[in-house]
Amino acid sequence: MKTFLGWFLIILLFTGFSFLFVEATAEIKDIQTLSEVFEEHVVIDEIHLPANSYMYDRNGSVISEIYNEGNREYVTYEKIPQQVIDAFIATEDRRFFDHKGYDATAIIRAIVINTKSNEIEEGASTVTQQLARNVFLSHEQNYNRKLSELLYAHEIEKQYTKEEIIELYLNTIYFMNGVYGFEAASQFYFNRPSSELTLAEIAFLSAVPNNPTHYDPIQKSENTNLRKEWIIEKMVETGVITSAEAEKAIAEKVAVSPREKIDQFPDYVTYIHHELQELIANQEGFDKRLNQAGSEEQREAIEQELYVRVNTLLQQGIHIETALEPSMQIKANQVIQHRLPQSDVQSSAVIIDHLRNELVAMTAGKEYQKFDFHRGFQMYRQPGSAIKPILVYAPYIEEHDVPLQSSINADNFCHNGYCPKNFGGAQYGNVNMTTAFKHSYNTPAVRILDRVGIEKAFSYLDLFEFEKVVIEDQSLPSALGGFEHGMSPLELTRSYTSFARNGFYSPAHGIRAIKNSEGDILYSWEQIEHELWSAHTTEKMRTLLAEVVKSGTGKHASISSSYVGGKTGTTNDYIDMWFVGMNDHYTTGVWVGKDRWESLSSIYSHYPHLTIWREIMK
Repeated sequence: MKTFLGWFLIILLFTGFSFLFVEATAEIKDIQTLSEVFEEHVVIDEIHLPANSYMYDRNGSVISEIYNEGNREYVTYEKIPQQVIDAFIATEDRRFFDHKGYDATAIIRAIVINTKSNEIEEGASTVTQQLARNVFLSHEQNYNRKLSELLYAHEIEKQYTKEEIIELYLNTIYFMNGVYGFEAASQFYFNRPSSELTLAEIAFLSAVPNNPTHYDPIQKSENTNLRKEWIIEKMVETGVITSAEAEKAIAEKVAVSPREKIDQFPDYVTYIHHELQELIANQEGFDKRLNQAGSEEQREAIEQELYVRVNTLLQQGIHIETALEPSMQIKANQVIQHRLPQSDVQSSAVIIDHLRNELVAMTAGKEYQKFDFHRGFQMYRQPGSAIKPILVYAPYIEEHDVPLQSSINADNFCHNGYCPKNFGGAQYGNVNMTTAFKHSYNTPAVRILDRVGIEKAFSYLDLFEFEKVVIEDQSLPSALGGFEHGMSPLELTRSYTSFARNGFYSPAHGIRAIKNSEGDILYSWEQIEHELWSAHTTEKMRTLLAEVVKSGTGKHASISSSYVGGKTGTTNDYIDMWFVGMNDHYTTGVWVGKDRWESLSSIYSHYPHLTIWREIMK
C-alpha cells in the first residue's frame, strides 16, 4: 500500500512538474525585452521638418518667402557653427555625447527637487528628450509626458546618430515670433547667416528656447542679455571657450534688427502659386484623373488630394524660379494706378517675353492684395473685336491664302435672324481686307467666319485651350466676341504670341523651374510647340496688326519701335475695353473695365486701354 501510494505521489508530482514546465516554457517564449516593448509601443517614423520655400525673380532675387508651420531655415550638421552646438551642450545637456537618451543622475536630482516642492520644477530633459517633445509630444507638464519623453528618447537614440539628433534639435527649437531653428533665428533677428554671428550673438540667441516668452529678443531683450552672460559662463566651465573670449563676449552689446518677411509683387506671386498647382497636376497625372472623374464628388476628392500634394511639396523647402521682370511689374502697376484714378474702374495687364515665351509681369487690379480675386487669370470677359485675329482673319488667310487687298463686303449682314451692324450702323460697301481689319468693321468679320466655316475656325481656337470656351460659343456672333464666358487677359495675350513666334504656339508660363534645396530640378514645363499658322499667314497677320496701330483703331497705342502691332476690342455699351499688341520683344494685353458689368462710355474717349498699353511698352 505504501509503495503504491509512493508511486502515485511521484507520478502526480511528475505530471504537475511537466505541466508547469510546459506552461513556463510557453510564457518564456512570450517574454519581451524592454527594448522590444519600447519598439512595440513607440513608433518613430522618419522625421521630416517643414522648411521655408522661396520664390525668385528672373535675376535670382527672392520675391516671396513661403512659410508653412512657422519660419524655419533647415541646415545640416556640417553647416552648424561649432560654437552653437557648444552653447547648447554646455547649458542643456553636458553628457549628451555619452548618455543613451536620458541622464539618470539628472532625473534623480529632479525627482528629489520636485518631491520637496510638490511641483514639477526641475525638468532633467536631455537634448534627445527635448527633441522628442518638440517633434512627437506636447509641452504639457506632467509625469506621463515625462515618461513618454524617455520612451521616445530611447528609440530616437537607437535610430539616429548623435550628430543627426543635435542637427534635428537645433532645427526644431522655438525662438519666438514664429521662428523655428537656430538658422532661421539668425536670419530673422540679425539678418545674417549663423556662420557670421559673433560668440555674443550666438549666446544671445541660445538663451531664447529655454523660455521663449521670457527671453523674447524683441520685447524682453534685457532678460535675453542676462541669460546670454550665464550661457557664456557655462561655456567657460565646459572648456569650449577661454576666459578672455568670455569677457569679450559679455562686454559686447547685442541688439537685434528683425527683418520683415519678404513678400513682394502680390499680383505675380499669387498667379505663380496657381501655376505651381497646374504644373504638379500636369506632371503627376492629376489633370487626367480630373478629366476622367465620373462625379463631382470624385472631382472634389482629387482636387483635395492635389491641394495636399502641393502643400506637402512647399513644406519640403523648394525653390521656385520664375521669369518675373520686377521693373516691368512695378511699371505696369504704376501706370494703371495713374491712368485709372476712378475707384470703380479696374484693369489688368499681361506681359509676355515672346522671345523666350515667358510670362514676365501680370497685374491683378488696382490696390491688389495677395490671394484676392485675380483679374489677370481668374476673370473671364467677352473679348469684343480682339478675338478677330485668332478666330476670323488668321484662319481665313490660312485656309484660303487670300491677299490683303482682296475685297470684302462691309454692308449690313443677316443670316438666320442674326443681323449684326457696324459701329454706329454705317455701311461701307466693298472694302479691302486691310481696311476692314484696321477699322474693326463688324459685318466683314461675320462674313469671313461664315465663309471659313464655324467648325473649321474653332478648330484653330481649340489649340489655344481657352478654359471657358464651350460648344454653345460656336456660332456667328463669336466673330465679334460674343461668347458665353469669354477669355481671361492671360489667355487672350498668350494667343497673340503665335503672331510673334512665326506661327508657333505654346502657352507662356511664369515658372522656369522648381528645385530642391540641393539645386536639382524637380519640375519644369515641357514646351510643346504647335504650328498654327504658316509663315505666309503670320507675315500677313503682322502686317494687319501693324496697320491697326499706324492708322486704325489702335493708333493711340503707337510707340517708337521697329515693329508694333495689335488689335483693339470693345464690347457692347463700352463694358470691356481691350488692346493686345506686340513689339519685337514683348506681347502685352490690357483689359479695362469694372468688376460689375457697367458702361465705361464716360472715359472711352480717353482710350485708357491704349494709353496704358503705350506707357507700359515705351
